[in-house]
Amino acid sequence: MEFNDKQIQIIETAEKLFAERGFDGTTVRDIADEAGINVAMISYYFGSKEKLMEALFELRVGSVIIRVESLIKDESLTPIEKVNMLIDEHIDRVLQKQCFHKVMMGVLVTNKNPAILEAANSIKIRNAAIITELIKEGQKKGQFKKKVDVILMINTMVGTVSQCMMSQEYYREFNKQQDVPDDEFLLTLKRRLSIHIKTLFKAILTNEA
Repeated sequence: MEFNDKQIQIIETAEKLFAERGFDGTTVRDIADEAGINVAMISYYFGSKEKLMEALFELRVGSVIIRVESLIKDESLTPIEKVNMLIDEHIDRVLQKQCFHKVMMGVLVTNKNPAILEAANSIKIRNAAIITELIKEGQKKGQFKKKVDVILMINTMVGTVSQCMMSQEYYREFNKQQDVPDDEFLLTLKRRLSIHIKTLFKAILTNEA
């Protein structure tokens, strides 16, 4: 779905407030006031707060699915190279779009709205189906093990990256990096996460570990 500039402004405002206050703690009036628009405009474009949340999912995840599908079709890369690229891109997305991933975590943990949960689960299932294709490609080429629990593997990556995002200050303090500039710290965190998860996935997928 294509969004115009005004829709994107509203979605990004809602994303910020959802991350700060939670979905239930944010009203349509809050979003309208923060975006500097009237409530009627939100109703016109999205219909409801729930539909606005679904639009947020579509905006953030739609392009990711297209990217993953194109990567799988790239014959110039080996299956493990594709997996490694997906790992790095996931880490980048989470650390660059922290508000969205805080919203996602809040929805999956606390939200009971069936429409929102269905939208979130639909995204996860689509992602898992695409990654399963990639794993099957590696298995056909004899590069990956025959028995791989794709969901547990994905959860290993998603959970590790999400936990690191949510506990950055704890990680900084433990590693005595409180005085390190934010940009430098994030680069270090990305690099260490990348090495850590690639090592785990290599052990899960191949016989080389």
